Amino acid sequence: MKLKLAVIGAGNRGRDIYSNFILNSTDEAEIVAVAEPNPIKRELMKKEHNLSSEYIFDTWEKLLELDKFCDGIILATGDDMHFEPIYKAMEKGYDILLEKPMSNKAHECIKIVDLAEKYKVKVMVCHVLRYTPFFSKLKELIDSGTIGEVVDIQHNENIGNFHFAHSFVRGNWRNSNETSPLILQKSCHDLDIISWLLNGSPAVKIASFGNLSHFTRKNAPEGSAEKCLDCKLIDTCNYSPKKIYYNNIGKWPTLVATEIQTEEALTESLKSNQYGRCVYKCDNNVVDNMVSIINFENGVNVTFNLCAFTDDVCRTIKIMGTKGEIRGNDLKNHIEVYRFGEGEGRFKNNGKEEIIPETLVGGHGGGDTGLMNDFIDLCLNRKTSSKTDPRTSLESHIMAFAAEESRITGSVVYLKDFIKKSC
Repeated sequence: MKLKLAVIGAGNRGRDIYSNFILNSTDEAEIVAVAEPNPIKRELMKKEHNLSSEYIFDTWEKLLELDKFCDGIILATGDDMHFEPIYKAMEKGYDILLEKPMSNKAHECIKIVDLAEKYKVKVMVCHVLRYTPFFSKLKELIDSGTIGEVVDIQHNENIGNFHFAHSFVRGNWRNSNETSPLILQKSCHDLDIISWLLNGSPAVKIASFGNLSHFTRKNAPEGSAEKCLDCKLIDTCNYSPKKIYYNNIGKWPTLVATEIQTEEALTESLKSNQYGRCVYKCDNNVVDNMVSIINFENGVNVTFNLCAFTDDVCRTIKIMGTKGEIRGNDLKNHIEVYRFGEGEGRFKNNGKEEIIPETLVGGHGGGDTGLMNDFIDLCLNRKTSSKTDPRTSLESHIMAFAAEESRITGSVVYLKDFIKKSC
């Protein structure tokens, strides 16, 4: 049996990642329909997947007006456009791969969980980090007891200065009033991984601090223009499109900045679209740095730091246990395990083991590949559950919403109280 899938939202994730995986990396599934408002993207999907004209739609509403005609849906619209289409798709009986976050509203996330269980459809949320060899190895080490009981975790999401400028200053997620808070959009991945490493122990309370410190008009260089192509600083600015976009034609992030991957098309796009704007003169309001302190029911305390001002785009983690310590860097694909009382460490009592996890082809350290294979297996009934069902995913979303409330109000937020208020 070949799995037949429709795509709602043919952007970077919907087309470039998930649809391309199905086109190039598996013969067990095929794309048979697309709903996408952008005509260029619709045409690309038509050509790449040889779609019939009757299954090409400019809105998700038109696709879901039809009786169920395929097995599942890849839902990769904007954060604020998830709830209505997934509700309708679940009513129709489709299995669904849902891009994270589930929704940019807490009550909608809770409702999605209830609806998935009501309609008994298979829904997977795209928490791809659970499928990476790197984080899988960390969980294996923790579960094996090699460092005893976990006491404390320090986790950093190093967003990368150019990545932040592209996605969260110029890009689609620059303004939380229109899409999502930074910690939800960027870091529900990380909160999910923390929850997974702690075997799902619920978070009890959270306190967060953060602000928009740099990407504001008051920090604009003297003489800078509103549009980068008009600016005399284009050759020297750290966030110049020459460095971020012209050097990456045919690759991310230029794939997002222009629909046609040529220098001429990029220039024309940057003259009019959001990616040609000065990073100090945009309508952005999401924070560029944030620190959260989370207390879990099992007694573990976690500090989570996300920050724009890093060179590498990576995640680093330090897990401290009663019998040892684990340090990891997912970009370097490198893990260090220190066991107390062994080896020839600084005080001649700490053993050190270096681990290089296996590597998988695909984005997010192979997580995209693992996620898609798991979704296909789930839809083909080779398994009865996934690592990223909506109820499991809800925990990370509630933590993110609570963290943002704490940051804004300056208070410690208790998760049970926040959930009651959100229902």
